[in-house]
Amino acid sequence: MKNNKIVIYIGLLAIGILFGWFIFGGTSNNATEHNHEEVAETNQMWTCSMHPQIMQPEPGDCPICGMDLIPADSGEEGLALNEIKMTENAMALANIQTTIVGDGTRTDANQLSLSGKIMANEEANAVQASYFEGRIEKLNVNFTGEEIRKGQLLATIYAPNLVAAKQELLTASSMKATQPALYKAVRNKLILWKLSDAQISQIESSGKVRENFPIYATVSGTVSQKMVEEGDYVKQGQPIVKVSDLGTVWAMFDSYENQISQLKEGQTIKVTSNAYPDIEFDAKVSFINPVLDTKSRTVAVRATLNNKDDLLKPGMFVTGKLEVPKEVAKTTLMIPATAILWTGNRSLVYVKTNPNEPIFEMREVTLGNKNGDVYAITEGLVDGDEVVTNGTFTVDAAAQLQGKKSMMNKEGAKATLGHEGHVVVESSEENHFNLNERVKVSDEFKNQLRAVFNDYIQLKDALVKDDSKKVKTASQAMVENLSKVDMKLLKDDETHHHWMTLEKEITASVTSISNCSKIKEQRTYFKSLSSHLTNAIEVFGINEKVYHQFCPMVDNNTGGYWLSKEEKVFNPYFGDAMLTCGEVKQVIE
Repeated sequence: MKNNKIVIYIGLLAIGILFGWFIFGGTSNNATEHNHEEVAETNQMWTCSMHPQIMQPEPGDCPICGMDLIPADSGEEGLALNEIKMTENAMALANIQTTIVGDGTRTDANQLSLSGKIMANEEANAVQASYFEGRIEKLNVNFTGEEIRKGQLLATIYAPNLVAAKQELLTASSMKATQPALYKAVRNKLILWKLSDAQISQIESSGKVRENFPIYATVSGTVSQKMVEEGDYVKQGQPIVKVSDLGTVWAMFDSYENQISQLKEGQTIKVTSNAYPDIEFDAKVSFINPVLDTKSRTVAVRATLNNKDDLLKPGMFVTGKLEVPKEVAKTTLMIPATAILWTGNRSLVYVKTNPNEPIFEMREVTLGNKNGDVYAITEGLVDGDEVVTNGTFTVDAAAQLQGKKSMMNKEGAKATLGHEGHVVVESSEENHFNLNERVKVSDEFKNQLRAVFNDYIQLKDALVKDDSKKVKTASQAMVENLSKVDMKLLKDDETHHHWMTLEKEITASVTSISNCSKIKEQRTYFKSLSSHLTNAIEVFGINEKVYHQFCPMVDNNTGGYWLSKEEKVFNPYFGDAMLTCGEVKQVIE
């Protein structure tokens, strides 16, 4: 009886344990799973796009450079080899925006779109020249763009030879009864100098010789170029002003090789401009250049436009649309300049490969001509592709961190940590690119960059004087001031990233100069230094006018640029050997 009770108690205990496991065991498992999810969520780590060794459990600023931390990726999630995925949070923080290629510039299936600009009609141009040698005493044309009319007094000139010829006329006039041939010859001489019969008769009747003589306009139009100033001494036939009749103008377009077969003279072309987007100007193709430009791989196409209302100004960007057969129609794709990254000879964009997720892939493209703030794309994109147009550098930084193809990493290799923790990618290609627009930074940052520029000027002046010792001294000072530029003053990730890349290149170039003792080697590195510092000044500015100068004979006639504080050229690549060789190509303000 006692044994039966024990069996019953053991059975009840087993049933209770089993029942409890069903009730509480499942709940415990669910709670554990739920807790794991919470832990996974709270285990999101944050890193710096420029210093991936930084890992923090919550968002904030990078302790090294001050950039906003971005969410660290936890896995590849089945992405293609060269695809990267960004979190929605990172997209919002970087304000990444995309645009569909062709949106807003797309043409109908049977239309060809060409980009171009307005030019003066060269057939309607005229040059007003001096018909005799002398000194310009008075110039009545004050500025380019001034309207003049036929018969208007352009200039007054002192011409010693004409004074002598008029004196000959008075002498021959007194002997014309006995020597008519001599009289006629002297008179014809003055006619060749564009003096009218009335002016010649007036000289004869007055018996006086004037020392200053007028030059009158022979055509009406707009002064497109002043070619002399008061006090200049001009030769016979030397141009004084160039006059353009803007009643008609040329629209000059660039057509790519794959479009040439679709063009022919006499085709109707409809032209629109950014200035008058609602007005369509009708014209016909009047000329197709038979010679291909080997650099741009384009052919010039010209249309003549009626401009009686003076709406179209030379230099305006325009777009032309032509009707072509549907089976051969091709659309020129246009994208904003902000979408493009430049690195050496490559032009890159980031394409959103999944319309529903923030997944991107780097794509190399071939650029056509620039029309305003947009570039034509000849290869690399198709109509309908979605490209990143804002925050491109942030996407590229994410690609670098994930070891994907990027601006600085052509083949796709993991980034390693270089000097002071900066991202260094395993690639030897020169990293040189442009933002194409001035970014807003603090005056404090500009002042620090200006100190670097002042050291550069000292270095450049030492090269002009062939003084290698002063070149080394200036380069060492430049390295020191570069280290004082506070990157934390750049709050925007894209701007911050751009400066860090440039700072690395500038430092490398100027350090190489400081390690050289021969002036020839210093000049070799100076070319690279000038290129990267120019990029920095164009993008950030230094609150100072800077002259960007160029000499075509540098480096075996490949050409070389440099920066200067003055407009006058002093060539740092040749020094005394060719001191003034070069010209100003751009003024950076």
